[in-house]
This record gives sequence, structure tokens and C-alpha cells, in this order.
Amino acid sequence: METKKDAITPPAWRRRLSYFFYALIYLLIGAGVFWLAFRFSDGMESFERGLAIFVTTFLGVMIAAFLLPPLFNVISGIFAKFVNHIFKMPVLDICCVVLGLIIGLIIASLLNTVVGKIQVIGPYISMTSLLFFAYLGILVAYRKRTELASLLNWRSTGALGKNMHVTGSQAAEAKVVDTSAIIDGRMADICRLGFLEGQLVVPNFVLDELRHIADLQDVLKRNRGRRGLDILNRLQKELPGRVVIMDVDYPDINEVDNKLLRLAQDLKGSVLTNDFNLAKVAQVQGVHILNVNELANALKAVWLPGEVISVEIVHQGKEPNQGLAYLPDGTMIVVENGRQHIGRKIKAEVSSVLQTATGRMIFARPK
Repeated sequence: METKKDAITPPAWRRRLSYFFYALIYLLIGAGVFWLAFRFSDGMESFERGLAIFVTTFLGVMIAAFLLPPLFNVISGIFAKFVNHIFKMPVLDICCVVLGLIIGLIIASLLNTVVGKIQVIGPYISMTSLLFFAYLGILVAYRKRTELASLLNWRSTGALGKNMHVTGSQAAEAKVVDTSAIIDGRMADICRLGFLEGQLVVPNFVLDELRHIADLQDVLKRNRGRRGLDILNRLQKELPGRVVIMDVDYPDINEVDNKLLRLAQDLKGSVLTNDFNLAKVAQVQGVHILNVNELANALKAVWLPGEVISVEIVHQGKEPNQGLAYLPDGTMIVVENGRQHIGRKIKAEVSSVLQTATGRMIFARPK
């Protein structure tokens, strides 16, 4: 059984390699200090010169042994974070960054063929332009990676992980699922009944938001978060291979909604949600939205003026003489002069139908 100490202890080959690396560094530092001490002690007596060289070399190695390990730890930590960040980047982003770097270096090289001939300041300008255009190429290619990928007909297949192998047509069918749609639960029934095709992509930042909601102190919000996690687990079991947890993130974006829209753009897919504000922002950015609430409203029965429906008046409306009733699909019916029929089931004639952003409202009067 592996103990905690064994789990955090590096392998033997890695320890030996680090020991060899440290020994090599100390040997080079000692040789360098010895050479400097030997050079600058020229002219001293033999005994004094030997003692000075020994003391200087010993102190140099001791100082290096004291200062180098913390410095190496800082450098290795920065390098490890950089490598982890590279591994989390989609292949599309890496390709765009490399392409931008190459273009920037080419532009700098062409410019340096002329600028490098300037006396005195030419080499300094060449080095500055090389760094500047390399950074500019990386920055522009990363910021414009969506347009660049469309221009070169690239697909962000690497970001989908091992469980999702997409072609161009499948990438267009990918559905990026929002937290609100998972908690709502209706999209699970829609998928199970076969009305929603394609892959359901759940990015890790949506999963983190679900976990955060499930850990809140508020009982209602905590229950909603746990319900979302249960629905997601049920979908993975009922629809094997269609639900993909994608390990992708956009460090330059803070809000989850904006990350969802960026991911949908990279995948050439849609966002599945029931968030009204997210749907409006997506329309501005040209991202296709599948709104569960709009689907529910579209599936409600259509009633035309003059038709007669049987309703039960449940309570009073805003006006003193109004009564309110509800259809089985949740559509609200405002019945004029229906207050006196509260608690009774009556026949009402539809007078008008009002379609609002939140749903459909029917106005009727007793038949």
C-alpha cells in the first residue's frame, strides 16, 4: 500500500538526476571561482596565493550551495506552471501562437537586413525589433485565433480531449451546456427523447461552478447545485459517449458566460441554456443559442381568438374583476369578469393572445 510519504517522494532516477545536476553546477562554479582567484592572485607569495585560492574557491562554492537551491526551486516552479498552462491550451491556440511567432520573426528578420547596417545602434535596434515583432505576432495571432482558424479552415479538435473525436460536421453539432440548463433538468429529457442531437460539451469551468453552488451554505442553492450534478451523472449513464467533460479554460476571460461564448465560437457550435441575458449577448456576438425556455414556449398549444376552452379560475387577477387560470402547460389565462367564478370550472372564449419575452398570455371572457 502506498503511503502519503511515498506519494510525494520523487522517483529514485529523478533524485539521482537532480544530484548529478547540482554536482555539475557546483563543479563549474568552483572551477570558475578557482580560475578567477588564480588569475587575480598573480604576484602573491606561493603559500599566500594557495591559501587565497583555496579560501576563495571554498567560499564561492558554499555561497552557491546556499543560494542556488531556492533559486532553482523558483525557476522550476515557474517552468512547471508554464508547462501546465501549455498542456491546458487547445491545440488550435498553440498552432496559432506558433504561427504568429514565426510570422513575427520573419518580419523582424526582413527589417533587420536594413536596420542592422546602421552604425553603433544597429545591433541594438535589431535585437529590440526581434523581441518586439515576436511578441506582437504571438499576441495578434492569439487574440485573432478564431478568425485565423476560419481563414485556414482549422478545427479545434485537440481541445475536446480523448473522449470526443470530431470531424468538421460533428464540431458544428457540438452543444456547449450552460450551468442553468443543467440545473433546470429539462434538457436531459429532451436529449433522452432524441430531440437533441450531437455532442453535449460540459467545460470544466461550468463543472467548477456547479460544485461551488453545491457547496454553498444556502440550502436552496445547495440543493440546486446537487440536482445539477445528479442530472449530469444521469446523462453520462443514459447517453454514453455523448456527454464530454472538456478540460479547457480561457485565463484572459473572467466571466463564465463569456467563456461559454468563446468556446462555442471555437467549436463552431451552439450554447444550450435557459439564461435570457446570455441569449441576448450571444445574439450580439453571432453565437447560436438553444434556449430551453423558448423551446417550451414554442411547444405550447396555440389558441386563436374565438376558440372556447375549459378552465378553472384559481385566484383574482390584477384588476378587480379579473380571474386567473392556468393551462396544463403553464400558460396563464386572464379571464375578464372571472372573479365571481373563482374556484369553479367554466368555459371561456379566447379574445386575444399576447406573446411576451417570458411566455404567452391568453385573454378570455366567460362563455
